[in-house]
Amino acid sequence: MALEERKTLAWHETLEIHELVAAQSTGLIKLKKSVKEINDSELQRIYQQAIGDIELNLNELIQFYASTPSVSEREELEREDSGFYAGELLIFSKTLVRTYAGAITETATSVLRKTLTKQLLRAIHCHERIFNYMYKKGLYPAYDLEALLNQDLQNATKALKMK
Repeated sequence: MALEERKTLAWHETLEIHELVAAQSTGLIKLKKSVKEINDSELQRIYQQAIGDIELNLNELIQFYASTPSVSEREELEREDSGFYAGELLIFSKTLVRTYAGAITETATSVLRKTLTKQLLRAIHCHERIFNYMYKKGLYPAYDLEALLNQDLQNATKALKMK
């Protein structure tokens, strides 16, 4: 069977989609909360365009959830604010880890490299703490792909419905 004829996404594709939907859902909620506070009309238009772009991205990506492995429909549940804020910190800490790792590879100065490495380790520990918190509270079902993907759909739906 040709690759484009497959009806089920591969696991690695599914996990990449999960990362994209999770990050953009959190970002969309944050943008929609923030846009109301912006007084500069040009910046507000830029925010509105970003909101529209992310809504389009989410609508396109969530269509692929029907093709993910072992996904069944679940009843939507209201997420606690702590879940949103924890997810926001998880994404932020993950971004910091990636950014520091990239910066370290570009560093020629020894003392700067040591400083960035120390800060990278702090970012890794922050990621570990927030992940453990989310896992313990049932906010990040890391070992249950079906629950993880259903959580993404809930968050994306919430973000898309938000005014």
